[in-house]
Amino acid sequence: MIKVTAYRDTSAFDELHDEWDDLLTRSHTNTIFSTWEWHKHWWEAYHPGDLWVLALRAGDDSLVGIASMFIEHSDEGRNVRFVGCEDVTDYLDFVIDKDCMGPVYDALVTYLIENASSYDRLLLCNIPETSPTLDQFNRILQDQSFTTVINQQDVCPVIQLPTAFEDYVSALDKKERHEVRRKLRRAEGQRQMGALDWYIVDQTHEIDEEIAKFLKLMAASHPEKAQFLTDSQHVTFFKSMIPAAMERGWLQLTFLVANDTPIATYLNFDYNDHILVYNSGLDPEGYGHLSPGIVLLAYCIEHAIDLGREVFDFLRGDEQYKYRMGGKDTAVKQIIAELQN
Repeated sequence: MIKVTAYRDTSAFDELHDEWDDLLTRSHTNTIFSTWEWHKHWWEAYHPGDLWVLALRAGDDSLVGIASMFIEHSDEGRNVRFVGCEDVTDYLDFVIDKDCMGPVYDALVTYLIENASSYDRLLLCNIPETSPTLDQFNRILQDQSFTTVINQQDVCPVIQLPTAFEDYVSALDKKERHEVRRKLRRAEGQRQMGALDWYIVDQTHEIDEEIAKFLKLMAASHPEKAQFLTDSQHVTFFKSMIPAAMERGWLQLTFLVANDTPIATYLNFDYNDHILVYNSGLDPEGYGHLSPGIVLLAYCIEHAIDLGREVFDFLRGDEQYKYRMGGKDTAVKQIIAELQN
């Protein structure tokens, strides 16, 4: 028997704190976007509806499932969404012990039926294509009188990393291989003259200053990113989640510096043997001849290989540079479900 406890306020994060990430390590979809830290800081920044977090426990009271959700009130009705959905969170899912997936999915669907008066539909976004939720949970919903639709929402290009950087470069298309090598040779010449360098933010840096540098370059890189950062909720989330990731050892905030001036940046996360390329920034003035974005990205890929990481994940979006650098598509999908009377 699986017992379900529902939390309607932020006491969920306080009470589940000590068990959350242990369960995550036993789950199928273990990403930074399902951590306690991510959900807590996202909710504090956005709180876009009524919180609805379900904790599922086995007979011995061990935590075997978390459904971190909220109810969004829209013109179309009351939508159940994952906490984190959807602009700043790339992968979302239930957190379920791999040994208890069937019983937890069953208990979730039973609970959703028993509480059907609380919502109108499920809109569960950004589910990785390999997640059992798309198969097992969806099948149980259909068996229990839900109509469901699964849509592909986006792609997440990824690189399966080899053990040597030269092997990575050699695997690129001929044109891109030539371009990467040419740009790196030029950058190395600048580094040898002391005119160019790069670094990863660590405990020796003042994190608030580094966040300010990152946000400045992010806004400068594209008008859409500048517009994104006019929303104070986004800035609040970045300023809270980045230090939290640093404290846990998950942060990989990198800068390329020319003549002591930051000209490119990547906000990556180093989690579960994956490097996740979360966001970036670039100074578009004066340094284009150095191809700073591609150079810094190549340094990040080489560093990931040196660390022995398995995957370099560009996360959501089909920007062409991701494919030029060797990314291959994976998909994230959405489940839309409504209970039929």
